[in-house]
Amino acid sequence: MRIRIIGAGAAGLTAAFELLRQAEALGRDIAVEIVEKAEGPGRGCSHYAGGMIAPWCEAESTEPIVATLGAEALEFWTETFPVAEKRGSLVVAPRRDRPDLIQFSRRTTHFVTLDREGIAALEPDLAENFDFGLYFEAEAHLAPREALAKLAEALAAKPNATLRYGVDATTLADDADWTLDCRGFAAKPDLSGLRGVKGEMIIIRAPDLNLTRPVRMVHPRHPVYLVPRPDGTIMVGATMVENEERARVTAQSVVELVNSAFALNPAFALAEIVETGSDVRPSFADNLPRIRREGRRLFLNGLYRHGFLLSPPLASRAARVVLEDAHFPEVMDEDRGQRRTA
Repeated sequence: MRIRIIGAGAAGLTAAFELLRQAEALGRDIAVEIVEKAEGPGRGCSHYAGGMIAPWCEAESTEPIVATLGAEALEFWTETFPVAEKRGSLVVAPRRDRPDLIQFSRRTTHFVTLDREGIAALEPDLAENFDFGLYFEAEAHLAPREALAKLAEALAAKPNATLRYGVDATTLADDADWTLDCRGFAAKPDLSGLRGVKGEMIIIRAPDLNLTRPVRMVHPRHPVYLVPRPDGTIMVGATMVENEERARVTAQSVVELVNSAFALNPAFALAEIVETGSDVRPSFADNLPRIRREGRRLFLNGLYRHGFLLSPPLASRAARVVLEDAHFPEVMDEDRGQRRTA
């Protein structure tokens, strides 16, 4: 069986991995071809992702299915393909926003509460400004660019996998037995109901500050998360803009992100901004993922801002659709009234 996957971001690469893994377990003979228009893996919105594998934190503002699927992703990135660090997530808020943090705790599970000493034990550089926090010990994070490079390398080493970069799939003959479209927002012309939500981020270097795990700051207007990277830099993100403009980072967003980091620790005011970036996250009206089937073509899309959190469970289900003709109503049967919960 010949399977073509269009797109080498988080969705496409995990789909290829799961197809090969499950086919081997079933004793099935398949060949997987990954076709990517860019010159390398993870050059779309995956390139600007936070990389937080935080299913229980995300439950604060999502439908329950996101946490359920996210727990599967946690296992994938820490055990099946172990490139994530399981150091937990820390959630804090300025004293004036304590009610918002308490509300956050009421909507989530799998955490313990921390006082100033508890925060100091985890992140000493934050203890001076915060005396109450939530610690989600079982969560993890990864470096998106490095993780996808390793995944692509592992796939390239497989004798029945081919990765083709710099190739426009529309120029190829439609001769695969199955096609998995994992293009994200680029699939909009072929996928009704898909919309874009712009996300912006900055990467900073603050030599005098140290973070060892993702930190989220709850704020009624400008929530923010900071994720440490292996090279000592810190990714700062959280913007969600309802437009489909891809590359431009606005001054307002940079100011908001910097100010939010400054609220965590004033020393961030002296940090160096080493990179800014933005891209469009593919989303449906309810911000939930979809596998759409059209004959022998599957669309894996609608990952919203949960690319690394939802790609592995979506990939696992897509592989079973292809190999076992399975059906998963939780991601394949659309709620026609989805705008009611958007």
